[in-house]
Amino acid sequence: MHVLAVNGSPNEKGCCYTALKIIEEELKKQDIGMILFHIGTDPIRGCIACRRCAQQDPVSCVFDDVVNQAIALSRKADGFIFASPVHFSGIAGSMKSFLDRFFFAGGPQRLAHKAGMSVVSARRSGGSSTFDQLNHYLHYSKMIVPSSQYWNIVHGHNCPDDIYEDKEGVQILQVAARNLAWIMKLIAEGKTPPPASETPLRTNFIR
Repeated sequence: MHVLAVNGSPNEKGCCYTALKIIEEELKKQDIGMILFHIGTDPIRGCIACRRCAQQDPVSCVFDDVVNQAIALSRKADGFIFASPVHFSGIAGSMKSFLDRFFFAGGPQRLAHKAGMSVVSARRSGGSSTFDQLNHYLHYSKMIVPSSQYWNIVHGHNCPDDIYEDKEGVQILQVAARNLAWIMKLIAEGKTPPPASETPLRTNFIR
């Protein structure tokens, strides 16, 4: 089994990277591999809701860039981690565009009933609101979200040293990683199939 871990920071080897490496060490102890995927620094266009992704075979975004690379990797992944730094108390801009398209292009079909968690790195504040925003994507796609003993947020500015100084944050990530591994194994060994999918109902609040 393996996890696809998406580093949504513009800094490839910054605090998000350090947080993901801490998680990777714990996953290795559970015999679970990790593919570390950096979204890069090239511009990532946002979703335009054209819905042409549903017409692709297999389902993919009409804009063929780093998002489709991640979608291709996601089809064989058993678990997922999405990491973002805090930008103005929210998800980094390029990561937001990435997530909008990654999850819109068949996300519920690719990701439903798979384990996934979010990770946030913050210099000071805004971690909780960013963590909340990331988790909205997981719940939208019917993913199984393991928890830790606190929010999956680490604090630091000069990485990797600062992150390792956040002893509580490191422990939170380690606990989250072990819970992620446990959930993945439960899913793999489960004898009861997941609930059947339903066609989503759409309610527009317009009179």
